[in-house]
Amino acid sequence: MSTITVVIADDHILLRDGLQTIINLEEDMRVVGAADNGAQAVELAARLRPDLVLMDVQMPVMTGIEAARIILAEHPQTKIVMLTTFDEEQYIIESMAQGAAGFLLKDLPGDKLIQAIRDAAKGQLLLSGVAANKLAASVARAQTGAQQAFRADKLRKEGLTFTQRERHIAQLIAEGRTNKEIARMLYMSEGTVKNYVSVVYQKIGTNDRLRAIQYLKELLQP
Repeated sequence: MSTITVVIADDHILLRDGLQTIINLEEDMRVVGAADNGAQAVELAARLRPDLVLMDVQMPVMTGIEAARIILAEHPQTKIVMLTTFDEEQYIIESMAQGAAGFLLKDLPGDKLIQAIRDAAKGQLLLSGVAANKLAASVARAQTGAQQAFRADKLRKEGLTFTQRERHIAQLIAEGRTNKEIARMLYMSEGTVKNYVSVVYQKIGTNDRLRAIQYLKELLQP
């Protein structure tokens, strides 16, 4: 049986110790490091290369969300599960946009947390019930955020074919949304959005944002 190695990042020592005790009772997982701020979490992740980091959202020196961004950029194989008392929608969206494997609340029972660690290590996406509902509502709003739709006759005339996701991103470009705004609205990383934007630019034959906005606006219904 392979052992899941875990780093805990939380500025509350009692919680860190409690989590470490619970996790180390399991035969298939072991806490290899603990940090009390985001910067330490980044350092430990680089040095210890854990399978998973349990990351608090709000910590001194560096937030958990910023630490997650750095860790996942440098060590994409590491799974990061945000474990927090906060269920604000923006925290959820920002965490998932950075590539976090899950967003769980700290009042999760110990047995549920242990199972969540195992599931995240296997590549499953984890969301508490509250977080899942808020994220679903946010994505639903984003899907209706682009109020106008491309006219099918204009697309045919221009010889353009967009996938559903490309079409939606193109509509948001036409609204003047930045890549960062699109990433937050659609619960995607900025890198993924940038790739989609590049595809849209290629299809419409320009690399200039202003020209792309003007061109795409002309394809929208008045």
